[in-house]
Amino acid sequence: MEFELSEDQWAIKRSVAKLCEAYDDAYWLKRDREGGFPDDFAKDLADGGWLGVAMPQDVGGAGLGVTEAAIMMQTIAESGAGMSGVSAVHINLFGPMPIVVFGTEEQKQRFLPPLIRGEDRCCFGVTEPNAGLDTTHLECRAQWDGSHYVVHGQKMWTSTAQSANKILLIARTTPLDQTTKASEGLSLFYTTLDRDFVEVQEIEKMGRKAVDSNALFIDGLRIPKEDLIGEEGKGFQYLLHGLNPERVLVGAEGVGIGKAALARAAQYARERVVFGRPIGQNQAIQHPLARCWMELEAANLMVFKAASLYDAGKSCGAEANSAKYLGGEAGYRACEQAVMTHGGMGYAKEFHVERLFREVMIARIAPVSREMILSFVAERVLEMPKSY
Repeated sequence: MEFELSEDQWAIKRSVAKLCEAYDDAYWLKRDREGGFPDDFAKDLADGGWLGVAMPQDVGGAGLGVTEAAIMMQTIAESGAGMSGVSAVHINLFGPMPIVVFGTEEQKQRFLPPLIRGEDRCCFGVTEPNAGLDTTHLECRAQWDGSHYVVHGQKMWTSTAQSANKILLIARTTPLDQTTKASEGLSLFYTTLDRDFVEVQEIEKMGRKAVDSNALFIDGLRIPKEDLIGEEGKGFQYLLHGLNPERVLVGAEGVGIGKAALARAAQYARERVVFGRPIGQNQAIQHPLARCWMELEAANLMVFKAASLYDAGKSCGAEANSAKYLGGEAGYRACEQAVMTHGGMGYAKEFHVERLFREVMIARIAPVSREMILSFVAERVLEMPKSY
């Protein structure tokens, strides 16, 4: 068993960290206050080839694995960029996986190189207002009219849709009552986000203002046959190939945000003097922070266990879900304790921990709830009866 990064992996971490140095706390605080997509940050990552870290070499990627992608995303989060930084590029790392696995050679060459170069920006059209996590019962429909699929429906929480020119979209091509299983009859498309037929409305939210979340209202979007990924009706199965990598990345990001908050809390505890001594000399301050470090390290082990299993082509559903759960929870507790360690100043934006606290909530909520993960582990690992 090997618990250390290889020299090549350390080189990735150092290189990404060096790039992030140009985007300090003041930069991310401004993005948090004013909004506005971090285009310059995303461009630097694209110019460095980082958007293709897990993409095949024959389409311009680095041909590395989810392990290296997790290292990259955790490093971005840990730099202080938080979810604002990682979400700027998150979709590029896991979203195209169904294209890599199930797309034709022509589709791979047409779709992936512009994404890797940063020329295209993709958004992810899955969640719907009436379906939530129950993807098999989504209502967005795509009907074949003889020349195109014509799409009508709504999508929710679609990140980066304000500036995206492409969308990875799942829609029902066979009515639910005409299928033998709810997971059948769904098809996956990667196509142009034509704003003549898609209204994009931004959702105001508590954090990560720099990266927009949106409601999409789709009315007559026409998709050519050549933008269908794989076979019609098998989109749900294709979508699953991107879910485990996404869970691993979110877990890594949660740990990274937690580490960023913990580092700030420890520094403050060393420097803040009250009653003639640094507050970090008090065990009431020391012990909670030490516990946070342990929890983050333990969660990190699960993150990279799941990543290594995925990269080895092995089953990793339980580990990937657990990585997301543990990373989100450990990151949240570290951010909460960082705010409390700062006392009143933890509520002030200038110390940045309140921003990290708000943003780490995403790692607990998305892309799947904690309760769904607990049910998954109970049923798939502990062999308990299905609860829903």
